[in-house]
Amino acid sequence: MKIGQLARRASLNPSAIRYYEKRGLLAPPHRTGGQRRYPTDALDRVLLIRFASDMRFTLSEIKLFLSGLRDNTPVGPRWKKLAARKIAEVDQNIARSLKLKTLLQGLLRCHCASLHQCVRALGLSEKLLSLVRVTK
Repeated sequence: MKIGQLARRASLNPSAIRYYEKRGLLAPPHRTGGQRRYPTDALDRVLLIRFASDMRFTLSEIKLFLSGLRDNTPVGPRWKKLAARKIAEVDQNIARSLKLKTLLQGLLRCHCASLHQCVRALGLSEKLLSLVRVTK
């Protein structure tokens, strides 16, 4: 299929397909008359790249996972390693989000006359410091 067809089916711009090629995530296709021609399984690979990207995997992580991947290659060990690392990141994001939610809920109930009073009344100094610690 042509690059435009692949891009349309994956809901991407052709420039994204070219970028994936440039970054080594997608093998360069053969060319016919100067036009890129992708095999049908390229769509699966592009959709996997897109999904992993949406799930906040970096392009480097995606490339690591996809390098040398063939239809008959077991994906379990690679996925397990990446999944373990991502679970730790997700746990950190959840902890940060829960703290932020608590902070914002406190702000919604705030009736303080000044920012200084609000910070003290809600114990925001400590909460803000803990948010900073969680994000590092």
